[in-house]
Amino acid sequence: MLFQSKTMSKEVRASHILVENEQHATQIKREMEKDEGTFEEMAKEHSDCPSSKKGGDLGFFGRGKMAKPFEKKAFSMDVDEISEPVETQFGWHLIKKTDER
Repeated sequence: MLFQSKTMSKEVRASHILVENEQHATQIKREMEKDEGTFEEMAKEHSDCPSSKKGGDLGFFGRGKMAKPFEKKAFSMDVDEISEPVETQFGWHLIKKTDER
């Protein structure tokens, strides 16, 4: 069986928190690092995306389905890793990669 690296994943599952600016995203990440809330709790409380109702869960997606900076980061992460703020045309995201296949 061949080893499949994360860059070879066909699909990833990710959650995100979408906010208007980098400072807000950074503040949310700091609060999570201080155990002031889980990623899912923070998504429900702070995210401007309809996915916030599901704790930010976007489900599985393949390449070409998300904004390029978002996709590039999500596919490069380890499972359970939380990104630094990532900017797209929609705003600033914190991304949590939750699975890959």
